[in-house]
Amino acid sequence: MLPVFAPFNIDSDKDYLIWREQKLAGYPEKLEDLVVEINNPKRLSSAEHLAMHELCAKTNMVIYAGQLTGADKEIPIIMGEQFGLLRLNNNWLADEDAVTSLTVNNEGDHAQYIPYTNRPIKWHTDGYYNSANQQIWGLLLHCVQSAQEGGENQLLDHEIAYIYLRDENPDYIRVFMEADVMTIPERMDANGGVARTAEAGPVFSIHPETGNLHMRYTARSRSIVWKDTPLVKQAVSYLVELLGSDLPYIFKGILQPGMGLVSNNVLHDRSGFNDKDASQRLLYRARYFDRIFGTGVRELYRR
Repeated sequence: MLPVFAPFNIDSDKDYLIWREQKLAGYPEKLEDLVVEINNPKRLSSAEHLAMHELCAKTNMVIYAGQLTGADKEIPIIMGEQFGLLRLNNNWLADEDAVTSLTVNNEGDHAQYIPYTNRPIKWHTDGYYNSANQQIWGLLLHCVQSAQEGGENQLLDHEIAYIYLRDENPDYIRVFMEADVMTIPERMDANGGVARTAEAGPVFSIHPETGNLHMRYTARSRSIVWKDTPLVKQAVSYLVELLGSDLPYIFKGILQPGMGLVSNNVLHDRSGFNDKDASQRLLYRARYFDRIFGTGVRELYRR
């Protein structure tokens, strides 16, 4: 029996180099290459579904441009179901249906958190503060209303970030896989109690059964503690520099009404924005404990 294909095994380059070559071959070069025009997001045609799935398999993400607009939460939920995204993370401040309405909200706890303001959000993957057994593998965004100005997203496949880090210095991957390299401090409630315990964990981890790569990261400088070693500092500095560069694999664009992102929780950010007087920017966000079906590393890549 052949050994299991393990391209993310940092102690062996054989499978990594095979995967790397296949991963980069024919990789999209501009944002338009990630966009699939669709008719009804609740009922994709076979051709639409295939086109979207092929992009997800290559880049861990796809942007759909649909014909349906308006505040309809069934759109992201049913869209996700068509790609095997079923287990929603009912995160704190999400709506009752576990889908989060991302819009400026000055009421209660919402006002304290950047996603509910018009301020920019730095590079991150979603759920970086979740516990080890509740990691976010899938992320879906659906635009109901865009902002009058701003609100641009940048997107980067986390597997591409892994390639650049490993090629620069394999030890960067080694330290980013340490179980205590990145800690998110505890969150306190209004009464001074602990609402969420501190969560320490790796930046990169490998699913023990599927071999898929997961990334847990935020570029925030507050409410985060990095392990205090010279190599960790170098690795973090290199990643920050990479995300701030003109890397051709970083895609930039603004979701317009009816458009959305289906992804395996890729790296992303958001610029600041200004709303119209009559309407507010509104995106629906769904986070999943699932990965898009049929996009696993051992399903797609071969020796």
